[in-house]
Amino acid sequence: MKTYQLSLFALLLFFGPQLIAQDVDVLIIEEEEEEEEASFQLSGYVDAYFQNVFTDNTDDEPGSDLGFPTSFTPETNGFSVGNVNLLAEKSLGKVGFVGQIGFGPRANDANLGGDQDRAGYYIPNLQQLFVTYSPSDALTFTFGQFGTFVGYEVIDAPANMNYSTSYMFSYGPFFHTGLKADFAITEGFGAMLGVFNNTDSRFNDPGYYYGAQLSAEAGGLAAYLNFLYGTDEKDIINDEDATTFQIDLTATFEASESLMFGINATNKSTQNFVNEGTVGDSDGFTGVALYSTIGITDGFDLSLRGEYFQEAVPESISLDGRSVTALTATGNITVGDLRIIPEFRLDSGSDFATTYSGGIIDFGGTDEDDSVASFILAAIYSF
Repeated sequence: MKTYQLSLFALLLFFGPQLIAQDVDVLIIEEEEEEEEASFQLSGYVDAYFQNVFTDNTDDEPGSDLGFPTSFTPETNGFSVGNVNLLAEKSLGKVGFVGQIGFGPRANDANLGGDQDRAGYYIPNLQQLFVTYSPSDALTFTFGQFGTFVGYEVIDAPANMNYSTSYMFSYGPFFHTGLKADFAITEGFGAMLGVFNNTDSRFNDPGYYYGAQLSAEAGGLAAYLNFLYGTDEKDIINDEDATTFQIDLTATFEASESLMFGINATNKSTQNFVNEGTVGDSDGFTGVALYSTIGITDGFDLSLRGEYFQEAVPESISLDGRSVTALTATGNITVGDLRIIPEFRLDSGSDFATTYSGGIIDFGGTDEDDSVASFILAAIYSF
């Protein structure tokens, strides 16, 4: 019996450490696998809305209802869907990726009606598709197609407190395709540099865009100063040397847990020209918008937006560009993962009959139709 016990002890002494090491290795592998699985996330949302435009069209032409010349709410008297949007993202150590795709009218508008590749094949509505590499905590490279860094509002409805969008968002960039580098310079201060294809395009003709951003955060204040410069085929007709420059300021201030303020101010200038008797159309503009969100109760927020927007005109035109003041009041009722959004909006324009009519602002009626009001009821489910 004593000899048996000693033999058993010897076996445990010899094989025990190996068994324990194997168990530890298994635990480490399982933990690493669990960490890898935990890094992958799949999320998304669906949205739909009803809109009724109160303002009558003075020309009474069928199919020419008045509406806001902004993105994502083209239905003027009835129901419509937005999109179903899926976002997949994963990070592991210093590398990661993001893929986002949408299906529906909102996704089509976000991709400017959809793209075709150079062979003419239709490309699905890719909202984002990029990879990241962070060689250090102070530097991150992003390569692919990603949402713009310019402006206050974004394509994704759950991230905006108003359901309808501003003019500055609608006529600013939606996304970029290229390479950017984000720098964390010091605590609370950062910068970004990037080079991109044409704005809102996966292809490049005729030239590049260059972007930069300075960011600062302190307390409840966050501010971003953005720059975008380049040559874009859709901005200027028949002149490959024409350029566009946009400077944009976005800032938010959280006064308390239930009160937030925001501002977006931007100016986009596009070089105009005369080439063989053809005047290039300008899509330049100047705008400013003020935002506030007030937490009324745990499940109800009130958001207010006021925007002034004026479009530029070609240099050869003596008339002023059209301008508009847009006021939006939005309720946000939260029920679990569902957000119900009642919204009232009034856009009042300059005297359209005496302004340049070849640009952005057009409510869809005659030159006498210089204001439009509506009620929107939207629903967003996030998952």
